[in-house]
Amino acid sequence: MRILLLGRDGQLGWELQRSLAPLGELIALGRNRANNPQNLCGDLSDLTGLSDTVNRLQPAVIVNAAAYTAVDRAESDIALAQVVNGEAPAVLARAAECCQAWLLHYSTDYVFDGSGTRAWREDDLCAPLSVYGQTKLDGENAVRQLAQHLILRTSWVYAARGGNFAKTMLRLAGERDSLRVIDDQHGAPTSAELLADVSAHAIRAAIKSPAVAGLYHCTAAGETSWCGYARFVLEQAHQRGQNLRVKASEVCPIPTSEYPTPARRPLNSRIDCTRLQTTFGLTLPPWQQGVARMIQEIIP
Repeated sequence: MRILLLGRDGQLGWELQRSLAPLGELIALGRNRANNPQNLCGDLSDLTGLSDTVNRLQPAVIVNAAAYTAVDRAESDIALAQVVNGEAPAVLARAAECCQAWLLHYSTDYVFDGSGTRAWREDDLCAPLSVYGQTKLDGENAVRQLAQHLILRTSWVYAARGGNFAKTMLRLAGERDSLRVIDDQHGAPTSAELLADVSAHAIRAAIKSPAVAGLYHCTAAGETSWCGYARFVLEQAHQRGQNLRVKASEVCPIPTSEYPTPARRPLNSRIDCTRLQTTFGLTLPPWQQGVARMIQEIIP
């Protein structure tokens, strides 16, 4: 089985290279064509090149881990965000249909307006607050036109590789005398490692039982705020002997209104993963488990 992975160099793409490798022949592409095997196109802004790549490789599975993720920049860079997040998935879906391939695509809690406190379910009404959220929803809708599709909506993704919120908190806690972190946005920090492993399980299941095709929510279990997340990170760092100027208990909670950004963020990013766990027979671990593991990796 040949698997085409797009977004090789991102946090999720890096982990997917590991989790997908046992499933078949994996061809992993990044955005820079010169660094790709056979000079193949992995740039989602090059729609013709993307279609040509799929037609040339004739994969059995396409995994799209690439996206325009600069949430604030998207507010002014609308055209590129729409091409990468909205139009490229449509191109991939059409190309996948031509070669009868499965398409696994990733989306986000930003497709919701963040109202209320109940965890969002797959069939809840979408009402994005930002350009990023709207373009991701456009991409979802395009992929759902393909019979053989899987979409995983997730939130607050991190990995030991590359920059992330936890690393930023550790750096700032070592440099500053105080930290102020948003406490009224709620969700579940989710590791790229977990997402990659769930993806491999879902692909295997879909190939055996095509009826599982569809949209699923996938995050680590439990919930916290950004402030709670920061406090947990600093606690873990303290336990590993990290010398920080700010203690976990000293992180000051603030409302979103005190940290304005170009793009509006949803306050409620809780998403219900019952459908995923029931369909694929999986148990999603608590968010603290993955974050603690990451801290162990970045603080020897």
